[in-house]
Amino acid sequence: MSLGFRVLPLEKRVDKEIVEQFKHVVTPHISDNMGRMSAAGPELRPYHKEGKLVGPALTVKTRPGDNLLVHKAIDLAEPGDIIVVDAGGDTTNAIVGEIMKRIAEKNGIAGFVINGAIRDVAAFKNDTFPVYAKGITHRGPYKDGPGEVNVPISIGGMLIHPGDLIVGDDDGLVVVPADQAEEILQIANNMAANELEIFDTIEQGTVDRTWVDQLLNEKGCEIIEPSKAVASGREH
Repeated sequence: MSLGFRVLPLEKRVDKEIVEQFKHVVTPHISDNMGRMSAAGPELRPYHKEGKLVGPALTVKTRPGDNLLVHKAIDLAEPGDIIVVDAGGDTTNAIVGEIMKRIAEKNGIAGFVINGAIRDVAAFKNDTFPVYAKGITHRGPYKDGPGEVNVPISIGGMLIHPGDLIVGDDDGLVVVPADQAEEILQIANNMAANELEIFDTIEQGTVDRTWVDQLLNEKGCEIIEPSKAVASGREH
């Protein structure tokens, strides 16, 4: 087997039922319950019109500016898979464009995550097919390789193994390890329910804000209260 130029199978994916439930979970609720350490960084932004990205990762590691292995990934992917490409974060050449988008969409692929550039951006901006990328350029890619399919990759410090769950919305991207997906789903749902209770106390005017001063006191912050003269406006 040639390291750096190989195609491996995607042998394990997050259960489809779990994937479906994550479609109703926002990324902050996932991130907050994973130590805030599983985000791809703010440089990868959505370029599609609207719509959430949720599904198992089919990973691609490729040389910057080359998309040969991305084409192979499109042919290998099953409906619902997300093609996640580490192209080194280079934006000199586009990794995907409208033709690849159309093929992927026709095949039932759930979306793209590109640590690199895309082109034909109007085709993405006017559609709901999800794509996250680092930038845009009209310059096309090379098709020489090398590259690898279904190997662990890292994007902006976010480690992604083949089959891990990818979730993307307006706030960005997060990865959930496949073997932790069910646990994180439950915790995130509990957090969402708790937030609804907080929203209700805000509307009722009963929200408890005493924790702010308590935390400041614990951390040794000096809070200087205004004098009565200043507060009443009598100081000259």
